[in-house]
Amino acid sequence: MDLIQVVILALIQGITEFLPISSSAHLILPKEILGWPDQGLAFDVAVHVGTLAAVVIYFRTEIIRLISSWSLSVVGRGVDDDARIAWYIIAATIPAALFGLLFDDFIEANLRSTAVIAATTIIFGLLLAVADRVSGTTKNLVELTLITALIIGAAQALALIPGTSRSGITITAALFLGFTRTDAAKFSFLLSIPIIVLSGGYKGLQLILSDTAVDWLAIGLGVVISAVSAYLCIHYFLSFIQKLSMMPFVIYRLLLGVMLIFFTL
Repeated sequence: MDLIQVVILALIQGITEFLPISSSAHLILPKEILGWPDQGLAFDVAVHVGTLAAVVIYFRTEIIRLISSWSLSVVGRGVDDDARIAWYIIAATIPAALFGLLFDDFIEANLRSTAVIAATTIIFGLLLAVADRVSGTTKNLVELTLITALIIGAAQALALIPGTSRSGITITAALFLGFTRTDAAKFSFLLSIPIIVLSGGYKGLQLILSDTAVDWLAIGLGVVISAVSAYLCIHYFLSFIQKLSMMPFVIYRLLLGVMLIFFTL
């Protein structure tokens, strides 16, 4: 990849990782429109590191508090709200981890087509619209239960299907369960941390075991650009949904899905 491709792909990954609009749907566009080559395993690892750094830095205060309370609960010092939420994040990660282990190869071989991504972009966009319209949106994170966490975790497993959007489907599930938009998004972002670690670690292991040549300039730029863009995206997205609905993202997904269908004709 040349530098322009590196910058654009890192920006796409950083911006779309945490918005409910599907990063896989966007990463296929440069290939379809401009004929760009696949970004490669090393670059995948780089942008995973970047987006992970962004969410950890943004929520660093909450993460330290959650880890501290969770650690105390492990040694029998009691379970407060923060410890309970930390346990629920761990529990909610299990469905996606198992789903990935069982079906990742099948999904890679059969569900990465433009047609599938177009369909899921539209279908799950409409589902987000319904959730945003009919949900009570009154619960906050301290009202999270093991059952609701597992439901959101099961929804996250569906995000392995390209075009679904991990943040989109988890926010949709949380909205259906009655959580406020802000708390639905915050739990989605916190829930992304272990799954990005697992996904990035798996891809990193693949990279170590392969003979792929590494372009360290592209890797460095990918990490920095995806981290900065993801951090800004999280900040402005949380500010946006406090004032407005999810409908702009729904409309965007529908238009994107139609555009992708056009490229399949």
